[in-house]
Amino acid sequence: MASGAPSSNWRIHRNLLLFTAGFILFLVLMAWAERAGLARDWIGPIFLFLSVMLYACIGIYARTGDPEEFYVAGRRIPAMYNGMATAADWMSAASFISLAGALYLQGFSGTAAQPGGLAYVLGWTGGFCLVGLLIAPRLRAMKLYTVPDFFAVRFGGKWPRLLAACGAIACSFIYVVAQIYGVGLIASRLTGVQFEIGILLGLGGVLLCSFLGGMRAITWTQVVQYMVLLLAFLIPVSWLSFKQLGTPLAPVAYGQQLPKIERLEDQLIHSPAEQDVQAAFQRRARDYAERLADPAAALARERDKLNERIRMLKAQGADLSLVMLARRELADLPRDEASARDVWTRAMNEAEERGRPLGGLPRHGQAYEGDPQGTPAEQALFNTSRLNFIALMFCLMVGTASLPHLLTRFYTTPTVSDTRRSVAWSLFFIALLYLSSPALAVLVKFEVMQGLVGSSFDQLPNWIAQWARVDPALISVQDVNGDRVLQFGEIRLGADMIMLATPELGGLPYVVSALVAAGGLAAALSTADGLLLTISNALVHDTAPQDGHPTAKLTDTRVILSKFALLAVAMLAALAAALKPAEIISLVTASFSLAAATFFPALVTGIFWPRATGRGVVAGMLIGAGLAAVYMLQASPMLRAWWGAAPGGLWWGIQPVSAGVFGVPAGFAAIVLVSLWDGWRQRRA
Repeated sequence: MASGAPSSNWRIHRNLLLFTAGFILFLVLMAWAERAGLARDWIGPIFLFLSVMLYACIGIYARTGDPEEFYVAGRRIPAMYNGMATAADWMSAASFISLAGALYLQGFSGTAAQPGGLAYVLGWTGGFCLVGLLIAPRLRAMKLYTVPDFFAVRFGGKWPRLLAACGAIACSFIYVVAQIYGVGLIASRLTGVQFEIGILLGLGGVLLCSFLGGMRAITWTQVVQYMVLLLAFLIPVSWLSFKQLGTPLAPVAYGQQLPKIERLEDQLIHSPAEQDVQAAFQRRARDYAERLADPAAALARERDKLNERIRMLKAQGADLSLVMLARRELADLPRDEASARDVWTRAMNEAEERGRPLGGLPRHGQAYEGDPQGTPAEQALFNTSRLNFIALMFCLMVGTASLPHLLTRFYTTPTVSDTRRSVAWSLFFIALLYLSSPALAVLVKFEVMQGLVGSSFDQLPNWIAQWARVDPALISVQDVNGDRVLQFGEIRLGADMIMLATPELGGLPYVVSALVAAGGLAAALSTADGLLLTISNALVHDTAPQDGHPTAKLTDTRVILSKFALLAVAMLAALAAALKPAEIISLVTASFSLAAATFFPALVTGIFWPRATGRGVVAGMLIGAGLAAVYMLQASPMLRAWWGAAPGGLWWGIQPVSAGVFGVPAGFAAIVLVSLWDGWRQRRA
């Protein structure tokens, strides 16, 4: 199935066309069944079951115990299909689910506190140029199996390879937790089961794809997954574009909505009802600030107040539901002073943010937050916002060129020239979706502002309550000013919500909602497969003692051990994802910063600077990764609140997710200085 010969390529083309035609026919049949009366409770599970079973069948069909096939798919994947598989690997849950959401929440440039917007599109796309021009072809020419193999061949000794393996495990584990979180989110929405059970359902698909066939099975599964997520992304955005603008070409036409959104933003900013909502949130923020002045006393007062309310309700013979509601509020109170400080600090910060115009969201089309010609405070805000945008774009770009699971994909092509063509195909397939993400964010924001805002709370669409049951952090709608009319400031949408709710927001059949969820599932599963394989290979192949060339003694036993390591890591990642540690895009961005600080200086100097030494690379990886990790931890608002430290800890206003902007230059400096020192010592010896 994986041959570079022309006849084999035509066979692959035919099979892919047959699958695409069959999948479209399946969508048409499901749409007909929905109109004929098939219940929604059946549509979601059917999509989930068939998707997972399809990927599992490919994984079983492509099973292998051959080391060359398991690690690099026999190096026989044609350039176009490797590009398609890379695009699926790349279009993770962050890109498919959260990118449009980040653009919705942060506008085109983000804010000083939440950099983002187009930085994600520019950084991730630009990173592929670095991959194609600097790194991937040269790594492929060495005929290796993993990124740590490069350090073993280039520098020798155990420490460069061992540190590279540890870095690959750390970066990939953070990334895979985000993907499994997305799997649980989608599986629970499709089936209605609890989030944790949804994780286990999706995890079965991940393991069936990667456990049996390694890179061979993952590659062909990702090719199919790309077609699913492509249709799942383009159908709803094309429909919204046709509904609003009369054309399905969203990337070309969505600019017409930007002036309309600007006018709607002006109306919302000056709306008396919106200003009432802002005032209500500002009162909440002041209330939390008063509690935080003496958390222990405030916690005791809140307990006494709720106990007295429960006693009064019982004495008055009130309805049992009111008593249970008061008891639930009492149970939800923080248990001690430390947790109260943590919970109330986060609540105060959220209330302060939502107490600003537009619910704390920046204007969508603004260049950067602040004003370069305004007051000193506005100029400082503008400079900080611009600096964070550039820092995030830099981290995403060099992180893309450093991620082990992505670089390993380019080991699977037959030749070095095929690797270069594969990068070009990857950019093409990614561009099909990335060009539509800004359009989707704009179209959804217009739909919310024009169609949802102003609705009566008694007539809100059902999908809002359904998504809130999956995870209250995804969507929050509350009548803050008590007028029973939904204002823009009363809607709180999570970044992971925008793409998944687009079909329902646009009034499409539920089949399309299930398709979008299946596309998100395909994106998360495709990336999780590659990440789990990278981690298991690092644990078994890259940390094992090596005699001679690291690829000289690959055995079937090592393949078996890699499979069981993959299973163990998958279960551990599922446990971490069940804790819901952060939004998907935040976890993914952190992994990019860490990968950039760990690998980019070492890879670039190892490839292009003959004087780089093993000791220098060890120092560079330790200092770069250590500095980035320390900065992320000490500047994290959540951890600072947990430690009882005041907010802050930022260097030049750079947000924690962009910690790689400090780690990368520190890594380069360490490698250069230590390598020059080693060279000087050798000349003196």
